[in-house]
Amino acid sequence: MRKIIVTIAPVTLKTPEGVVVPLDPSEIANDVISSAEAGAGMVHLHIRNKEGQISKDLSIFYKTLDYIRKKSDIVIQVSTGGVPFQSLEERCMALNDTRIEVASLNMGSYNKGNDVTINKLTDIRYCAKRMLEKNIRPELEIFEAGMINNVLLLAEEGLIKQPFYFNFALGVIGAQPGNVDNLFFLKNLLPDNSIWGFVHHDMQDLSLLAAAIGMGASVVRCGLEDSIYYAPGKKATRNVELVGKVVNMIRSMGLEVATPIEAGKILGIL
Repeated sequence: MRKIIVTIAPVTLKTPEGVVVPLDPSEIANDVISSAEAGAGMVHLHIRNKEGQISKDLSIFYKTLDYIRKKSDIVIQVSTGGVPFQSLEERCMALNDTRIEVASLNMGSYNKGNDVTINKLTDIRYCAKRMLEKNIRPELEIFEAGMINNVLLLAEEGLIKQPFYFNFALGVIGAQPGNVDNLFFLKNLLPDNSIWGFVHHDMQDLSLLAAAIGMGASVVRCGLEDSIYYAPGKKATRNVELVGKVVNMIRSMGLEVATPIEAGKILGIL
């Protein structure tokens, strides 16, 4: 049976009314553990402080990993996406932790609302080289179609190895919108034998996650970082609720969710 990896992105900068956002290391870890028990195979984490903001302080991050690893073997993915005050080294600090198995790698710059997220080719090369040295699987984040060409360029330079693991990140205001046409377009640009996943930022329902699975996605992401909604006007109050909705959707399609060990095999890290 085909199995789908569910990734949970548990922490948001926003604090919507009625929604429980985990911020303390034990709270985040308990949320992740509960999500894993509900079917999540991988977790996407940022280095944050107790207010949920991106931080240079690794102490909360390390404590969170300590708590998670006591009770779960969920695949741990860290973000190397940065904010203006972070240096490249600071963006890649968490790669030194041997518990990190996957890391997001933004493959270009893109508009984000009224801001711009800058990822110059020199920046991407730096992060890719660090992941290669640490034997960490890069999740190649694609916010615009042209970023796929950057993957091919870095592969020619020996900084990214095949088979590639792409992740389409659609729906960010100012970048490529989240709709079926764009998903189909991007999927058809991928090199043969690529693994790919999908995250729908600010989604209002699960329909595009379902479409991605129908098109062959191996990974779909949910969590408070991306959206609190699982149906029009219906919001989850906790991460585990979102995971449950996505898991039920996958099973209703006649498929099954991947365990952490199965996720590792699908991603080529085991």
